[in-house]
Amino acid sequence: MLKCAAVLRALALPLAALMAVASSGPAQAGPDPRAPEEFVALSDVDPTILQEIRYITEHNFTGDPVDGYRRPMCILTRPAAKALHRAQTRLLKRGYTLKVYDCYRPQRAVDTFVSWAKDLDDQRMKDEFYPRVDKTRLFEDGYIAEKSGHSRGSTLDLTIVRLPAKPTRPYEPGEELTSCYGPEKERFPDNSVDMGTGYDCFDTLSHTMDPRITGVQRANRMLLKDTMEGLGFVNLAEEWWHYTYKPELFPDTYFDFPVARRSLTGH
Repeated sequence: MLKCAAVLRALALPLAALMAVASSGPAQAGPDPRAPEEFVALSDVDPTILQEIRYITEHNFTGDPVDGYRRPMCILTRPAAKALHRAQTRLLKRGYTLKVYDCYRPQRAVDTFVSWAKDLDDQRMKDEFYPRVDKTRLFEDGYIAEKSGHSRGSTLDLTIVRLPAKPTRPYEPGEELTSCYGPEKERFPDNSVDMGTGYDCFDTLSHTMDPRITGVQRANRMLLKDTMEGLGFVNLAEEWWHYTYKPELFPDTYFDFPVARRSLTGH
């Protein structure tokens, strides 16, 4: 009997170890990172600025909602948000409002863009966003990069809308696409003033000072540029919609907290 009990004890030890491993399961992901206290929701600083956050929808160059966007909201560093409020105040007096397409962008979203750009078989949105650019050149031509200033928190994409603002119809996944650089009436409808191309148009016509952009389109770009640069923002020359507030609070840090109210409040 004693010998039998010893054998059972010897078997029980490795069995218990196996059960412990099995019950432990896969490693659980940790909680999402939080935003530093210097970040704010734009709507808390200026609720009058329109927000059309494209990357939480299918209407973007990937064709899918982008990882890291949990809520359709603009998050910025506090100095950038306050400067944007001052820009809005100036434009409201002239019968316009600002509209943001994207603000802080998590690094995981940038990683999604990189993976998408490497998948040459996925060209669902080419006819709208990059009709004249071969997808193999997106990195070389600078349209996609492994790091984005948006992830530092003081960069945003925006446009101007004439008041009273008309609603923009929602994008229907699978609908027929039209090129982002075509005449305004042929592009996907946007309640923005005519900037010569749509937002996120991978084309040289999107360069802010492209000489082919003239007349009202150029005047609209200059209204945005002059307003923003007069308040400390710097334009990216290749994108009429892209501005960074200087000096940046976090010039060398690329954050990855999700775009969500919880990232700011913890609940």
